[in-house]
Amino acid sequence: MTSAALALVEERAPERDFQRILSENSKSFALACKLLPRARREAVAVLYAWCRRADDAIDFARGEVQRQALIRLRAELASVYAGEAQSEPTLAAFQRVVQTYGIPALYPAELLRGMEMDVLGAQYATLEELIVYCYRVAGTVGLMMCHVLGVSNARALPHAAHLGIAMQLTNICRDVQEDWQRGRLYLPSAWVPGLGAPNPGSAWDAGLPVRARPVLGRAVRELLACADRYYRSADRGLGFLPLRAALAVGTARSVYAAIGTQLARRGYDVCAGRAIVPTWLKVLLAMARVASALFRLPLAAFRPFRAAELGPPLEVDHVIRL
Repeated sequence: MTSAALALVEERAPERDFQRILSENSKSFALACKLLPRARREAVAVLYAWCRRADDAIDFARGEVQRQALIRLRAELASVYAGEAQSEPTLAAFQRVVQTYGIPALYPAELLRGMEMDVLGAQYATLEELIVYCYRVAGTVGLMMCHVLGVSNARALPHAAHLGIAMQLTNICRDVQEDWQRGRLYLPSAWVPGLGAPNPGSAWDAGLPVRARPVLGRAVRELLACADRYYRSADRGLGFLPLRAALAVGTARSVYAAIGTQLARRGYDVCAGRAIVPTWLKVLLAMARVASALFRLPLAAFRPFRAAELGPPLEVDHVIRL
């Protein structure tokens, strides 16, 4: 995104409700958030808006403009945590959420480190390297959500990060072809021998060749199996949440995992178009979560929303391993 385009978005921000930003960009999360109390729902929407704003600043830029966008994002984050007055609406709202819910500076800073990996064009030789990236760009969001949702037991933190990691792995599997067209390959290179790195502007820019489908399909299948292990860890963290938060997070988890199911049904073909979970299925998954809560989350029903007291923030090495 150019500086002029970003400025235009920021000028329009006062006219846009953060809930609308969420619903326009992620219908799955918007559906899940409807299960939260209003104040928490609004805080989640602000957190999403800040993450989306940062992501767009990197994704819609190239070269030096992209690097300058990263510098700007880091300067803004430092200003937010220094308590300086913010004139840009998203930053001002994010600062209020940070201060109200005590979100540690480490988590959004790590998220920007993940975006730096994209700026540098990082490739991932192994699954372990990819998991670090997923933790930074998505696991940290789960950790920030713990503060917004009033989690009071630090044992929930790794499970929250694991949910973010699982969702990001699912995104990677869903978006292999789209990412390739943008010059990125997230699948571990050890899993796709002979494929090489994407080269925007080449003949491959029009789409992955047919010859690449079998090896990519196998890699996607393995990566989704890894995501399932992280989803199962996330499930073990739901009991630490207040009931409505558990319903919202559980719904988001179910909808995202369903993307992997859609990919499996079409044979893990990454060139068959974007896998989408239909609205009717999302509603059914939400209803199933409500029904299961009657039996599986009895303690959460009596756990109130409260200020998070989670101790020091977790470092990456304490989070990424199952």
